[in-house]
Amino acid sequence: MTEIELDDFLSEPSAALTEMMGRLDGDIMILGVAGKMGITLARKAAKAIERAGVKKQVIGVARFSKASEQQKLDEWGIRTIRCDLMDPAEVATLPLAKNILFMAGRKFGTEGEEALTWAANVVIPANVVDRFRASSIVAFSTGCVYPLKRPEGAGCTEEVAPAPIGEYAQSCLGRERIFQYGALTHKTKVLIYRLNYAIDLRYGVLHDIARQIWNDEPVNNSVGFFNAIWQGDANDIALRCLEHCAAPAAVLNVTGMGKIAVAEVAEALGKVLGKPVRYRFDPKDAAASICYLGDATRMNDLFAPCATVTLPQMIQLQGDWIKNGGGSLGKPTHYEVNDGKF
Repeated sequence: MTEIELDDFLSEPSAALTEMMGRLDGDIMILGVAGKMGITLARKAAKAIERAGVKKQVIGVARFSKASEQQKLDEWGIRTIRCDLMDPAEVATLPLAKNILFMAGRKFGTEGEEALTWAANVVIPANVVDRFRASSIVAFSTGCVYPLKRPEGAGCTEEVAPAPIGEYAQSCLGRERIFQYGALTHKTKVLIYRLNYAIDLRYGVLHDIARQIWNDEPVNNSVGFFNAIWQGDANDIALRCLEHCAAPAAVLNVTGMGKIAVAEVAEALGKVLGKPVRYRFDPKDAAASICYLGDATRMNDLFAPCATVTLPQMIQLQGDWIKNGGGSLGKPTHYEVNDGKF
């Protein structure tokens, strides 16, 4: 699979999304579109609108530090706007849109730059809530706001009270609270979209594990289990969540059903890659470690069927991608972190 084919695959809309676009009122604006998921999410939205036969604009907003990202979106017919979302004056110039997907945020490199992480994850939402108080907003968040769980127990449902560990997760809860405040004070319709982890062959937990195996490195199994969902499915659900925004804000866990064992995935990837698998820690000890685990029952009740790409399919695709020299975004997930230090 080539990069072009992967982008096509990730941006393929479901029939349910296409149907929704036919009845959704207003344009769609994606804030932070140039991140890991935003590019293919924007294209998915544009494809669904075209197939629904309606007139609706998709607008992608970012600083676009890489000109190639903006060019790609422009070529796909998506209107792009350069904007520093940290600057309230610039945010105030953005056109109003009825439907907002908020994808801006900071995770990588938090350690040592905590102030910048807090600014990105709290100040930017405040600017957005003020500007788009009359919009419906799907605000991307993370399952890291939940308490860590023992693997033998159930994952966190949306009813579990947040208990973020470390400044990254704390700042993400701060982001959520700002959007919730907007929903309470301005009656802005909001959905908090708690995701972990999206799988794109260029990044994600499977990518991280496969790279370690391919490079003859021991797999970091300090955390024994994780959740994951195909990025194309996660983006499809994100767009469909525009119909489920509410005031007070709604909350939704977005991930695959059930927990995934790092050791089982590593062994399966080793077979695809034709490489032996070694581990940093005793797999029995790792299997008992605390980890981030979410319960996606509500998501499946709302959007079933959700999974178009199964875990065995993702493992095969990921192994083939690495084996055939596929590229990397160079953004590790830090799936092995359970002390809050990112």
